[in-house]
Amino acid sequence: MPERIFHTIEPVFDSRSRILILGTMPSPKSREEGFFYAHPQNRFWPVLAELFGEPLPVGRNARRAFALCHRIALWDVLSSCTIEGADDGSIRDAAPNDLSPIFAAADIRAVFTTGGAASRLYRKHLAAKTGMDCVPLPSTS
Repeated sequence: MPERIFHTIEPVFDSRSRILILGTMPSPKSREEGFFYAHPQNRFWPVLAELFGEPLPVGRNARRAFALCHRIALWDVLSSCTIEGADDGSIRDAAPNDLSPIFAAADIRAVFTTGGAASRLYRKHLAAKTGMDCVPLPSTS
C-alpha cells in the first residue's frame, strides 16, 4: 500500500566533500536504521569498500566516517514522496530536497545518482538549481 514518506535522515557532508552521491529516498530499512543504504542486501557499502580497497564499514558511525574520509557527501534527491515500500517505480508526488546547504559548504565537483529513478528525479527537480548534471550509477539494491 503506498504511503506518504518524509525524509528523516540528515545529509552527510563537510567542507572537504567533493562528490555527492544521491539516492532517491531511504528504504524502510534505512529509515529504521537511521542511515543510508542500511539493508543488508544492498551492495552500496561493499562496493565502496572494494573500490577504495578498505574493510567494509559497519554501522552508522563507521559508514559516516568512511564517506567523509573519502570526501563523499551522501543524501537523497527527495524530501518526501508517496511510495510503496522501497519501490522507486511507485514514486508519486515527489518533492525534492534542498541541496543548497551542501553546495554552500563544500566544493562539490560531481554528482552521482544511484539508480534510474534517482537520475530522472535529480534531472527533473535539481540539476538546474545546482548547475550540474548527474552521473547515473546502477542501483545497488
